[in-house]
Amino acid sequence: MHSPELLKGTLQTIVLKVLKDHGKMYGYEITQRVKELSESRLLLTEGALYPTLHKLEAEGCLKTETVMMGKRMRKYYALTSEGRSTARDRVVEFVDFIKTMSNVLQVEMN
Repeated sequence: MHSPELLKGTLQTIVLKVLKDHGKMYGYEITQRVKELSESRLLLTEGALYPTLHKLEAEGCLKTETVMMGKRMRKYYALTSEGRSTARDRVVEFVDFIKTMSNVLQVEMN
């Protein structure tokens, strides 16, 4: 598992990319998808995920839809057009950051 500090700095990018690739999702679904994609090395907590989702929604990157599932409400998150653009930009920026860090740390990248 990776350091919470590393995850904190990348959580918005991760959430944006997962939603860009998989469309409308609810919170638990996002946590499980990240867990699956990271082979259980990134475990998102509700305490980290939901503030990130709310911040991205406030910034206009996400829209929400509430759906009744039996007796409970489920809140789905999806990217807005601005969110899709932000997701694309953040991924490009992060990949460049990884290359820069690789150079600084003198690590060969595959």
